[in-house]
Amino acid sequence: MHTITPQEVKQRLENGEKLTIIDVREQEEVALGMIPGAKHIPLMEIPQRLDEIPQHSETILVCRSSNRSGRALEYLEAQGFTGLVNMTGGMLEWEQL
Repeated sequence: MHTITPQEVKQRLENGEKLTIIDVREQEEVALGMIPGAKHIPLMEIPQRLDEIPQHSETILVCRSSNRSGRALEYLEAQGFTGLVNMTGGMLEWEQL
């Protein structure tokens, strides 16, 4: 499983990179804040919303602690997606930056 730290994501955003970030948390969690530019697709909706996720380019998956995003990554890889990256530490770590 490919991973990236919240610090690396923040640095790349600050450098002006346009990243594809999918936040798989629930609605009440994202209401408390999201990474700028992230797209919200709750984990349980991913199977119905596959067409909204790039199939073969870098896509960073984010959740609260990196557990659900890891599950999303494994599911998407099983569907043939490539370029997936799990943000370690999740939003708990992001909020400490």
